[in-house]
Amino acid sequence: MRPLILLPPLIFAALAALFLFGMNRNDPDGLPTAISGRIAPPLELEPLGAKIPFGDAELRAPGVKLVNYWASWCAPCRVEHPNLQALAEEGVAIYGINYKDDPDKALAFLTELGDPYTAVAADTRGRTALDWGVYGVPETYVLDGEGRVVLRFAGPITQRVIAERIRPALDEAAR
Repeated sequence: MRPLILLPPLIFAALAALFLFGMNRNDPDGLPTAISGRIAPPLELEPLGAKIPFGDAELRAPGVKLVNYWASWCAPCRVEHPNLQALAEEGVAIYGINYKDDPDKALAFLTELGDPYTAVAADTRGRTALDWGVYGVPETYVLDGEGRVVLRFAGPITQRVIAERIRPALDEAAR
């Protein structure tokens, strides 16, 4: 009879440990991607105002580059924006894909915060994002000089993310 009294707390402790372990492993920047190591999927984008657009040829051109999915309605996109600006000032080519956004609001976002993008286009229907496996914005991909995906990072680009994930991926892509 006495051991049965201990059974509920032991079961609870085991479940709590299981949930805690599962939550710690559910890291959003560790989300799997089917396109890692492959050539980036084709783009189906529309111009965004008078901004310089881009397509598949630019992503497959020589040189390391970032592809950043963003939206004006996305609060984490605002948080990461100064870090994208800093990377662009260092000479990193960043291609922006505006995701399911109102074009006027997207252009106002870039006017207000600055435009770190080498070129920018809109994915108004979300078709390209679907092909790329985007979970949500912001999401950033590092591509090598052939357009091959070296890294996918889901979430805002912070200084720590730049140091620990983006810079190593840029170095790998440059090799």
